Amino acid sequence: MKLLRVGTAGRERPALLDPDGTLRDLSGLVADIDGTLLADEDALGRIRSAAAAGDLPALDATGLRTGPPLARIGKIVCIGLNYHDHARETGAEPPAEPVIFFKAPDTVVGPDDTVLIPRGSVKTDWEVELAVVVGRTARYLESAEEGLAHVAGYAVAHDVSEREFQTERGGTWDKGKNCETFNPLGPWLVTADEVPDPQNLSLRLWVNGELKQDGTTAEQIFPVGEVVRYVSRFMTLYPGDVVNTGTPAGVAMGHREPKPYLRAGDVVELEVTGLGRQRQVLAQA
Repeated sequence: MKLLRVGTAGRERPALLDPDGTLRDLSGLVADIDGTLLADEDALGRIRSAAAAGDLPALDATGLRTGPPLARIGKIVCIGLNYHDHARETGAEPPAEPVIFFKAPDTVVGPDDTVLIPRGSVKTDWEVELAVVVGRTARYLESAEEGLAHVAGYAVAHDVSEREFQTERGGTWDKGKNCETFNPLGPWLVTADEVPDPQNLSLRLWVNGELKQDGTTAEQIFPVGEVVRYVSRFMTLYPGDVVNTGTPAGVAMGHREPKPYLRAGDVVELEVTGLGRQRQVLAQA
């Protein structure tokens, strides 16, 4: 299933995109798309049954904003340097264990919402990523297979980053990762049954129409199941938590000087196979 949330910011309603591209209203069945729903197999089953029976009313998508596909996110766990090609372009050694940092849930915006260049920024960068949405409580998992079994679905994430704030201003990476609007998510939450192999997905990102990133999850140093297993050894993952699994090569930081960091007015578009496409216009905060 392709689950999404549509409407004005803060007033989105749950919806489903059916196989023929028609937007269907879920508000008569469920209150929202969130961790509570993802952990409820009966509720998910009712959605599947209603969709198969053609019982869901159609929504007119004309002029309708697509919001983040997930409400009330508990935490966003991010994996740094998780692609062999990205590690090479930044001159970093591939990590022996996953590198973990966090983004606050309030960085999440819709897939086509405006992304703000922070005040004082000179190094705002792009990163297309595969986001994993947790569907079952995960603690102390023993195998990558268990890790995959705890995944409810997948989405496109844009891990926007300010590199000067991240690496030149002291402390950890958090300063460069948590500026407002720095985690566009969606358009859809695609349930795990529609993604049989998360290590066989293409990721692409364009800036002003120029292809900048063209990678594949096959390049991940730590695959999805292993990432979920590993993270669960250090913290409990709950339904509705999100894991951003890293970015392939092609970020601005990896270019030669002068590095083409983002500026107000730039247009960024990104996609992951089967998970939809985002488009953001950059503006000054």
